[in-house]
Amino acid sequence: MFIGLPAGRVGELLIQRRGVVLRLHLAAPGIEAVSVVLPLDALFEVRVQVALRLWRVLTDRRAGPDPVKLSPERVSRLILALRALDGLDAGATQREIAGVLFGQKVSARDWLSHDLHFRMKRLVSFARGLTEGGYRRLLLHPFRGW
Repeated sequence: MFIGLPAGRVGELLIQRRGVVLRLHLAAPGIEAVSVVLPLDALFEVRVQVALRLWRVLTDRRAGPDPVKLSPERVSRLILALRALDGLDAGATQREIAGVLFGQKVSARDWLSHDLHFRMKRLVSFARGLTEGGYRRLLLHPFRGW
């Protein structure tokens, strides 16, 4: 059975069950049954996953994964990008930064054809894109396009 929601209340309601906190927006007072309104927009697929998560929590099941949470791989890449920018701002070369970030020293002679050279180029390009306004795409998660 679903939990009872406060009658006649409009606004925000937080539900905490099994270590998951969900925020509900109560739009109309006097509704007897719990319902979900899902706009048919670009975020529809994510909204459906979140609605299923809410239903699982309300029926005392495991919520499942949070569809809007950044993956550990994405977080690691963002951290590497910030560290690379810090190194560049401090005057380090990409080769020096690669040695610190990836724990692998590459000689100056081998650098231009080494895999880390190309990996650093991509990382620096990604990091500079973030500083030029790309960081705002994080707000569009999970539809960031990268």
